[in-house]
Amino acid sequence: MRALVLLIAAAGTAGATGPASTDFTLNTSCPPGFEKTTAGVCELRTLYQFYDSLENRGLGGTRTALPPHRDGFTPQQIDLGRYLFFDPVLSGDGTLSCASCHDPTRGLSDARPRSIGIHGEDAGRAAPTLWNVAFLKRFFWDARASSLEAQAPGSLYSRREMGNTPTQLLASVNGNAIYRHLFQQAFPSHRDPITEQQVFTALAAFQTSLVSLNSRYDRYVHGYDAALSEREIEGLNVFRSFVARCSECHTPPLFTNEQIAVIGMPEPVGHPFDVGAEPILDSPKLKGGFKVPTLRNITRTAPYSHSGAFTDLRSVVEFYNKGRGNAVPEDLHLYLHWHISDPKLTDAEVDRIVDFLGTLTDETFLPQQPARLPSGLTPIKRGK
Repeated sequence: MRALVLLIAAAGTAGATGPASTDFTLNTSCPPGFEKTTAGVCELRTLYQFYDSLENRGLGGTRTALPPHRDGFTPQQIDLGRYLFFDPVLSGDGTLSCASCHDPTRGLSDARPRSIGIHGEDAGRAAPTLWNVAFLKRFFWDARASSLEAQAPGSLYSRREMGNTPTQLLASVNGNAIYRHLFQQAFPSHRDPITEQQVFTALAAFQTSLVSLNSRYDRYVHGYDAALSEREIEGLNVFRSFVARCSECHTPPLFTNEQIAVIGMPEPVGHPFDVGAEPILDSPKLKGGFKVPTLRNITRTAPYSHSGAFTDLRSVVEFYNKGRGNAVPEDLHLYLHWHISDPKLTDAEVDRIVDFLGTLTDETFLPQQPARLPSGLTPIKRGK
C-alpha cells in the first residue's frame, strides 16, 4: 500500500498541471477569536473564560463557564483544513465537498430535511450544524464517534455520503503536488506520503475554529442589557423556567448538554422509525434516542430534528407543548426522557421562546470559501 502511494505521488510530481504549488501558501495567522501563542499554536479567547461557575448550568444560568474544548492547532493546519473542507477531491467522484452538507451560508448545515450524498443517495438524516463542535465529545446524531478525527472517516467513506475509500483518498492528495506542498507546511516534521491521520487532523483543526459565541444573547450575558428586547428577555425566562424546562437539555452557554435524549420526534411520511442510538450504545432504553443538538444559529438551520420533520421553529416549540409522546406510534414503546412533560404553555409563551431563539444567531467568524482549490476543482455547495 505504501509503495503504491509513493508511486502515485512520484507520478503526480512529474506530471502535475495547473497552478504551481508556490501559488498556494497557508495562513500564518490564527482565525478571528484565537490568539497565537509563543508555541505557534492558536488558542481560543472568549469572555466566557472569565466565568468559573458551573452551578447554574442545568438551570439555564447565564454566566456559566464553557466546558473543555479543542484548540492548540497551528494556523497552517487550520487553513489546510479549510481547503480540504471545501474541496470535492475528498469525495469518491469529485462531486461533493464537506461544505456540500455543511454550507457556511446555511448555518453550516444544508437546508435539507435529509442530506443528499454521492450519486443522489439519501444520507438518512439531516446534516447537523458544525458551529462550536470544538466543545463536543460526541458526534453524529447517534453519538457513534467520540472525536472529530473519528467522525471524519464516517462521512468520507460512507457509501451514502461522500463515497470515497482510504486508497483513493490518499492517492488523490498524494498525487497532487500542491497538496503535498501544503501538508509539508502544516506538518513540517513529517515528509511524504500524506497520511489519513494528517487529513483527519487538518479537517479537525479547521472545524475547531468554527466558534459562535458572540450573539446578542451573549452580549446580554456579558452585561449589555439593551442587547435583548423585552419580549426576548421574557422568552429567555420562559425558556429556562421549570415549566418549559428547555434549558435542562439545551443548556447555556452552548445550548446543548450533549446527552442522548429520547424525545419521540416524528419521522417523515413514508420513512421507517429511526432507532437512533440504541444499537450504537447497545441500550434498548435509547431506542429513538438522539444527541441533543445545539440551538446556536438555530434560525439558520431549518428544517429541524434528525429527520427534518419541522419546517419552522414555532412548529418545534409547539411539538414540545403538545405533551409527552404525542407523536409516538401507538404500537411503539419508548423510554421518553423525563424532562419531556406537558407544559401547557400559552400561545404568547410559545411566541416568546421563538423570539428568544432568534437572539442566538452569530456568524461573525463565518469561514471564507477559498477562491481556488489545490485540486483545481470548483468548490461545490448545494442548495435545496
